[in-house]
Amino acid sequence: MTPDLMKAGARIRAEHSGASYGRVVTPGVVDTAHGAILYLDDITVSFDGFKALNALSLSIDAGELRCIIGPNGAGKTTMMDVITGKTRPDAGRAFFGSTIDLLRLRENDIAAIGIGRKFQKPTVFEHLSVFENLELALKTDHGVRASMFFRLGGAQLDRIGEVLVLIHLKDSAQRSAGLLSHGQKQWLEIGMLLMQDPRLLLLDEPVAGMTDEETERTAELFLSLEGSHSLVVVEHDMKFIHALTHGNPAKKVTVLHEGSVLAEGSLKDVQANDKVVEVYLGR
Repeated sequence: MTPDLMKAGARIRAEHSGASYGRVVTPGVVDTAHGAILYLDDITVSFDGFKALNALSLSIDAGELRCIIGPNGAGKTTMMDVITGKTRPDAGRAFFGSTIDLLRLRENDIAAIGIGRKFQKPTVFEHLSVFENLELALKTDHGVRASMFFRLGGAQLDRIGEVLVLIHLKDSAQRSAGLLSHGQKQWLEIGMLLMQDPRLLLLDEPVAGMTDEETERTAELFLSLEGSHSLVVVEHDMKFIHALTHGNPAKKVTVLHEGSVLAEGSLKDVQANDKVVEVYLGR
């Protein structure tokens, strides 16, 4: 565990020692006064004796864009399952900000407090237009009565317009989502997540199957979100990882292997790590 991660863990443990913590579920209210928006401490998950996660500890700063790499079976997807409440760990702690204990919340509560997840395969409503997909994803009251009388306001229309520009689909707003290319569907799903105003985005292999041009545009999109959002990007495409880090030594890349952090640091550092080369990158 790195010194920074040890300090973050000590602060959070001290704050919650003997306290009844983790009951804050107010959307949009996340305490990041200590810098971290996500903190995992010694998370262990076992499936039939196999440890998918083995005392995994990880800290993501508010506004950070963190790339996660590693071989198949390293625990990347299981890690995101724990963060989003899909999988309950056997041991460990998981916090969103300093006060929200994720392990005490259900999946829908975790989504409501500002954690959005994009899976590998895009899931959009193909029979609806791009605009209608974004409209459905608006963060509003989705009760039956509210839905019957719902009308888009000026601010909501503006927000949809902003997202359409951001995801490079302004000219395709009225196009059926089913007619979009694979990459455009990926962008639309990211746009639908953004309509929910998440603080943290978990993105699982977002450029898989994209063309080179689409991959480049996706890198531009993620970089434009950095700072206003925190992003955790799980990806195998090292060219894409390089585009996101731009050789900046301050940008961390985390390497997972056998359910634990094998290495962490700049892209240059992890690419030069003999253990990383052996288990993942190859020579």
